[in-house]
Amino acid sequence: MKIMATDTSTFNKTLSECPERAPRFSTVSDLEIDRLYTSTDLIGWDPQEALGNPGEFPYTRGVHQTLYRDKLWTMRQFSGFGTPEQTNKRLHDLLRKGQTGLSIAFHMPTLMGYDSDHPRSQGEIGKCGVAIDSLRDMEVLLDKIPLDQVTTSMTTNAPAAILLSMYIAVAEKQGVPQEKLRGTIQNDILKEYIAQKTYIFPPKPSMRIIQDILVYCTQRLPLWNTISVSGYHIREAGSTAAQELGFTLADGIAYVQAGMEAGLGVDEFAPRLSFFFNAHNDFFEEIAKYRAARRMWAHIMRDRFKAKDPRSWKCRFHTQTAGCSLTAQQPMNNVVRTTIQALAAVLGGTQSLHTNSLDETLALPSEEAVTLALRTQQIIAHESGVASVVDPLGGSYFVERLTNQLEEEATAIIEKINELGGMLRALEIGYPQEQIAKSSYHYQQQLEQKEKVIVGVNKYVVEENVRPSLLQIGEAEEQRQMEALQKVRVERHRDRVEEALSRLSEAAQGTKNVMPPILEAVRAYATLGEICDTLRNVMGTYQERVAV
Repeated sequence: MKIMATDTSTFNKTLSECPERAPRFSTVSDLEIDRLYTSTDLIGWDPQEALGNPGEFPYTRGVHQTLYRDKLWTMRQFSGFGTPEQTNKRLHDLLRKGQTGLSIAFHMPTLMGYDSDHPRSQGEIGKCGVAIDSLRDMEVLLDKIPLDQVTTSMTTNAPAAILLSMYIAVAEKQGVPQEKLRGTIQNDILKEYIAQKTYIFPPKPSMRIIQDILVYCTQRLPLWNTISVSGYHIREAGSTAAQELGFTLADGIAYVQAGMEAGLGVDEFAPRLSFFFNAHNDFFEEIAKYRAARRMWAHIMRDRFKAKDPRSWKCRFHTQTAGCSLTAQQPMNNVVRTTIQALAAVLGGTQSLHTNSLDETLALPSEEAVTLALRTQQIIAHESGVASVVDPLGGSYFVERLTNQLEEEATAIIEKINELGGMLRALEIGYPQEQIAKSSYHYQQQLEQKEKVIVGVNKYVVEENVRPSLLQIGEAEEQRQMEALQKVRVERHRDRVEEALSRLSEAAQGTKNVMPPILEAVRAYATLGEICDTLRNVMGTYQERVAV
């Protein structure tokens, strides 16, 4: 470690009298931190080349020239629980309280392609998101929400095409044409195999569905973000910041290649790709990560894929504060953690933000807790002053050095994936999974040895008897959802459903785009489970290989 002092003997005397509190300092990801950073940490660093101006290549300082001086980030609280009626009420409530975009969470059966009356759904209905079985549920979920005026993010991957089709069908009933719809489907299936594990089909058929979505949306939904390439879940699985960055951008590279293999020009669809990053506890590391992401993606798109449209070079991203950092112990501390993380996301130039609620390690967010989480964003936006300046930490010796370090480590990860034959091959042999597991284990060791501190967990522990009031989803909600599903099955025209599913099966077996027949099936009130079963019969299902 370098010593920045004009008098070494004086400095050594200071250390002997006031020794530092740890022999080594490092970030949450265990990047070593020096005592002091100066210009010697940036030798050969050209600010014009590495930074540029906000809104200009390589976008290190942000994708917009004026950032939040023009328009604040979208405040997009992730919401979904119980029945569509319950979540619709929560969405309206958040909009009344100042939320500026919708973000919908679906329960596990929906994410895995099962209807609520499937045996595997028992006990899971509405527990981790809203239950959506058919177009009827989406109609209720979006009741009285003007889809020509809001942007909606839907966190769905394997069944993304189906839920997007439901959204399109609801918009049609509202008289809103597809070309006016604005929003995002997560649609990042690669990170499911890497981290979150809510996949249905094998990787290659899944990528084929993504290609069909890319083509369909490029032609029909020009304002829709077709993929939110998601590092969030990779970080939640235990990765370092550099691994989150490297694996996420490698996934993005795979999707760009898939779009071009589907016959699209890179500048036709790349401007509608977006990203989704985690905001963890290490304040400066997270800010540096976002800045490195923008610079790396700009070079990847311009230099590797030869994109000509500057919109294709821009890494636009949503951020969510780190769920894995929240603790069941002393849950009020989670408000402080979330505030620090949200502030890092804003100083890092995020385009939209979700702030976690203090009770999320115990249950679904209560109305009181989610309101406080939204108010956290609003206070940062309107009272802290940080939204007045673009990239206020740009030029900091520490931040610029950390940005460079993360870029170097993430670039090495991408190069390794290239050597392995691309991300599909890398995940098939378990490379990212293994690397994330090692990082997660290393961090856990640091916690157990108290090299890293989590307040209330391995330090400052107290006996607790108080728990916040929790939102619970019970059997009554399950029963209501299954009754609603049965009503749809009885009232729809079964012949229309069977004809639509037959056409979908034919398209899936051949080379036709599956989006039009999925949309047809949705309009006929085929259920999500029926549509997924049709695709399962053609494409099969995926089971991860587990190393012994």
